[in-house]
Amino acid sequence: MCLAIPGQVIELVDEANYIAKVEVAGVRRNVNVGLLGGGDGGVGPGDWVLIHVGFAISRVDEDEARATRELLEEMGREYEQELEELKASVIE
Repeated sequence: MCLAIPGQVIELVDEANYIAKVEVAGVRRNVNVGLLGGGDGGVGPGDWVLIHVGFAISRVDEDEARATRELLEEMGREYEQELEELKASVIE
């Protein structure tokens, strides 16, 4: 099962290629934020996003991110599996 999990943007590491470092449950990984647009429509440090297969697919506020994470944690095994896959992923 693939889930969209919430994470917070820590920094933009490669603006030209839309790569940002995002933290999810203590795990930091690079993700592509290109689907969220550039300029004023893009994301920056402190923003919350939903991540699916290495791409930020939606911008959310902190309350929605927290509620989503709590719901996912209730799912148990599927959420843990998604976190393990995130830990193993690499986007340079």
